[in-house]
Amino acid sequence: MALESEEQMMKTDPSVGLRDEEVRSRLEKYGLNQLTGAKSRSLLERIFSQINNILIYVLIVAAVISGLLGELVDSVIIGLVVVINAIVGVVQESKAEEALEALKNMSTPKAVVRRNGEQMEIPSEEVVPGDVIVLDAGRYVPCDIRLLETANLKIDEAALTGESVPVDKDADFIGNDAMPIGDQKNMAFMSTLTTYGRATGIAVATGMTTEIGKVAAMLDKESDNETPLQKTLAKLGKQLGIAAMLICVLIFGIGILQGREVLDMFMLSVSLAVAAIPEGMPAIVSIVLAIGVQRMSKRNVIIRKLPAVEALGSVNVICSDKTGTLTQNKMTVTTFFADNLTHDLLEAKEENAVHRLLFENISLCNDATYSSETETGDPTEIALLVAAEKFGISKNELDHQHPRMDEIPFESQRKLMTTINEYDGTSYIHTKGAIDGLLLKCTHYETAEGSKPLDEKAKRLILEHAAKMSNAALRVLGSAYKKAERVKSINRDRIEEELIFIGLVGMIDPPREEVKEAIQVTKKAGIRTVMITGDHRDTAFAIAKELGIASDKSEVIDGETLKTLTEEQLLEQAEHTNVYARVSPEHKVKIVQALKATGNTVSMTGDGVNDAPSLKTADIGVAMGITGTDVAKGASDMILTDDNFGSIVKAVEEGRTIYRNIKKAILFLLSCNLGEIIALFTAILLGWPVILRPVHILWVNLVTDSFPALSLGVDPEEADVMNEKPRHRDESIFHGMLPFLLLNGLLIGVITLVAFVIGVYSSGAYVGSILSLGSETISKTAIMHGQTMAFLALSFSQLMHSLNFRSMNHSIFKAGIFKNKFLIYSILLGVGLQVAIVSIGPLAKLFSVHSLGLMDWTLIAGLSLLPLIVNELVKLFKK
Repeated sequence: MALESEEQMMKTDPSVGLRDEEVRSRLEKYGLNQLTGAKSRSLLERIFSQINNILIYVLIVAAVISGLLGELVDSVIIGLVVVINAIVGVVQESKAEEALEALKNMSTPKAVVRRNGEQMEIPSEEVVPGDVIVLDAGRYVPCDIRLLETANLKIDEAALTGESVPVDKDADFIGNDAMPIGDQKNMAFMSTLTTYGRATGIAVATGMTTEIGKVAAMLDKESDNETPLQKTLAKLGKQLGIAAMLICVLIFGIGILQGREVLDMFMLSVSLAVAAIPEGMPAIVSIVLAIGVQRMSKRNVIIRKLPAVEALGSVNVICSDKTGTLTQNKMTVTTFFADNLTHDLLEAKEENAVHRLLFENISLCNDATYSSETETGDPTEIALLVAAEKFGISKNELDHQHPRMDEIPFESQRKLMTTINEYDGTSYIHTKGAIDGLLLKCTHYETAEGSKPLDEKAKRLILEHAAKMSNAALRVLGSAYKKAERVKSINRDRIEEELIFIGLVGMIDPPREEVKEAIQVTKKAGIRTVMITGDHRDTAFAIAKELGIASDKSEVIDGETLKTLTEEQLLEQAEHTNVYARVSPEHKVKIVQALKATGNTVSMTGDGVNDAPSLKTADIGVAMGITGTDVAKGASDMILTDDNFGSIVKAVEEGRTIYRNIKKAILFLLSCNLGEIIALFTAILLGWPVILRPVHILWVNLVTDSFPALSLGVDPEEADVMNEKPRHRDESIFHGMLPFLLLNGLLIGVITLVAFVIGVYSSGAYVGSILSLGSETISKTAIMHGQTMAFLALSFSQLMHSLNFRSMNHSIFKAGIFKNKFLIYSILLGVGLQVAIVSIGPLAKLFSVHSLGLMDWTLIAGLSLLPLIVNELVKLFKK
């Protein structure tokens, strides 16, 4: 689709932008500004992926052979199992895709545009050709843009050109579309990253018509979204498959040597293979993860990468930024220092020239915007504008009176920002930033009588007032200025020299009310909270002490000290340091690496461009959804939509619950399948008749196992989930559970064997001894009665066994039998279906079972309760 000519695009008034009517028209004409992803798989492709499994192929072969040999009932049942398995798999995959698509939409990057004369933030997909786009450091370029104004703009175009060094951009550069992309200095391209400076431009291409869109059209690749646990279980499934096939061959050989029918032994071997492998395991893990991710999104946490869900359960150190995460992110100027005195904000006087100069400085040397309706920009800068507004200065009016001629943007290394503004033929250089760096560049200070030399006494007074503000947990910013002749270009190396100090402003960002409680929860959970901030040491400690992160100043270290530490010293320091103050972004990577090197699983929060390396280094990178830059979100594993520390704690809690539930479901499936193997294998070795027909095993695995396992996957969180210590990140899911698996597998297997024996004897058609069960004298009636009893005992004992997983440590009565309503429904459904199969004539004939007497039902009920009773006794004994 051809876009409008660039000349038409440029007709957009950069100061006003497009009107709403024009936006709607262009959105309808050009469509959403998004890249077309890989096509979803067709229904046939999805169905094939569900049956493309060696076990399914074996089942299909078994069904065909059974049909050809006249065993139509077995053939139909096996066919139904394959069809139902495929349908369930396709439905699950569709739901998972819908969930992931919803999450992608929630994490859509934002774009700053100018429309109807106002600057606003919108989802980048709503950008249309002709929009006026505003770029700043840390924001992804939302579309292809012809630049109109640039201020020290650098853009990382590695995503498009592969060039690792950011490119300098210049709106005054004259080029043409025939030039290589890397040489088009007056263009910014979609999906590249603004690393420095700022700019304004016109959108000239969106969506698939952009340069990156042309590249995307040639690509069609899928990312690997499998978690380590899913990969481990897939590997386990293959190992179980190999083991099952070997057992099948062994059983088949033993049966043939015993003189049994070849078809019977083939069907039994296939059944045993099905019994050995919990084929529903991968699907259940995927479903539990998908449901968990959706549940987290309702708790203000967007999971970008599934492995983060698993890692959350083992986090034992949370590194958190202070501003906006531990605090409310509502900076408020409360105090200022000027003309050698400290005042409350309300004491500022318009007639005082120094006061006015201070508030002009913090308004002009400022990239934020503020009005009673909207505000954009850094919270600190917005707070400065709010303070100036209270003083009586409007930034919009001030910008019009004293337009910005040039600037040096804020840099984390300098911790300063400088602008050059026009004052009636004269240039004022306004600088604001950290007081320690700013004072080094000042030679004078401003007073009501004029500027005076900044001697040691004056410096000491300024630093004393700054310290008082910091001790009161205020963030302190200094301001300075100087006059210069109006010239076209200024020597940037000397622009921030020989400044005149104006004053200080002190602001506070109050701690979030819920954070203190959340930190107490993390302490109980064995998780240490570490505050990492660029704030002054005293300010950081005051907030940390109030929140319960640190109790003594020995737990605080600053960036200057951090620089002097050797690697060994840093590792030692990391063990007991809970507050890192005045640190630069590169320090964050060092801190995270040191914590990981000492065996910790680390979560790290961040919001800026320079936080990306530390977010990637951490086990779980957490980006801020509100204040976070696009690059921080892109480097993260999860995003907090409310920028709240409490949400991280909720995410850890949810992560532990999800992992625990997956563990419950897997252990349940494996213990049940182990019981089936033990029962079948023992019966064959003893030379008994087939105690379970293939359809019985297939039915039990399809219905009796699957629904309770799924219900366990969404088990409500247990009350003690945050009282346990974090698990080690390399801990096996079977850690400490082998005795439990063996006990319950053996128990279910023995119950099934006992039920078969009781069934044979209670049939009245057999009077021999147990030792002669394998003889040919046993009647078909006795065998069918025994198989019916074994079939019901196996299914009911597994249903009762599922209740043991409500809590692995506490009694079912303490955990609550009815707390998981889905599990109760699954048990009732399983019992109802089994009763129907035995009681309804056509179904009984289909499954080769028959009705039972009251005594038979009583014996089955007693046997089926044994797993619950035995596990309750074990839990009691362990306590």
